[in-house]
Amino acid sequence: MDDRHERDWSSRVVSRRTALKAGVAGLAGLCATGCKEPFSTQSYEEEIAELERQSGGRLGVGFLSLTSADPVGHRLDERFGMCSTFKLALAAVILKEAQEGRLDLDSRVHYTTDDMVPYAPVTSRHLERGYMTVADLAEAAQKTSDNPAANLLLDLIGGPVGFTDKLREFGDTTTRLDRYETEMNLVPPGEIRDTTTPAAMATTVRHIISGQYLWPENQRLLRTWMEETKTGRARLRAGFPSTWSAGDKTGTGIADSMPNKYNDVAVAWPDDETPAFILTAYYEADGFYNEIRERDEAVLRAVGQITAAHLTGDV
Repeated sequence: MDDRHERDWSSRVVSRRTALKAGVAGLAGLCATGCKEPFSTQSYEEEIAELERQSGGRLGVGFLSLTSADPVGHRLDERFGMCSTFKLALAAVILKEAQEGRLDLDSRVHYTTDDMVPYAPVTSRHLERGYMTVADLAEAAQKTSDNPAANLLLDLIGGPVGFTDKLREFGDTTTRLDRYETEMNLVPPGEIRDTTTPAAMATTVRHIISGQYLWPENQRLLRTWMEETKTGRARLRAGFPSTWSAGDKTGTGIADSMPNKYNDVAVAWPDDETPAFILTAYYEADGFYNEIRERDEAVLRAVGQITAAHLTGDV
């Protein structure tokens, strides 16, 4: 498919609804009179399924608010490779371990060239010094998706198994981390290692941001890190009204043994009166391509737009 056709396809995806044709700006003011309560409508699920059909790939979506009972979406209980979306939960676990006195956020974690793996935008800058604090590693893992930072943090809590055990402690019996970065991104069809489901991840993130898991100061810190994360600006958050506060954690997997993976886990706070909501999206493209494609990220942007339109009642 040539670039022109890719741009045409992307335009069709993000403008296929009345709300989307109006653009994000057209949605921005609608929460001034109060967003609707969390929904569970057939039309929402049908529109996500139609988006998947048009994209040609495989799309899993989970929507959940702080006040809704169960997630709604598409392929809710099917497994998808997490890629780096696990780092949001990892940062939360690290903050929890610190507030329980099992870690010190100010303590130094030493590392060498032997600890370095591809994609190290922050840890590489401090390699000559040879250490970063626990807090700085958690921030780097969440905000920049720094892979060595995530691996160093995992070692503090018992590795991938230890991380999975922490998820089990608050009821996530589905999500599993089995390998370190970067091997954990290799999740070809049929692989169950390093996977989650849209429903499980949405429920886990709701637990994390509910106010019952982290102390208020740590909850505010995690929210700040999420809002300052820039890796997902073309994905779910791109579909939300600009007036909403939102943060996210992305994940991307590209290898010739599997379809490209484009994932995003977002939390949005539409206004002070509306409960926060969680939106998870796991998209497998229609094949392997050796670079990130705008048309594939546009699928996640459209998920954000469709969800925003349903929340604001502009459907």
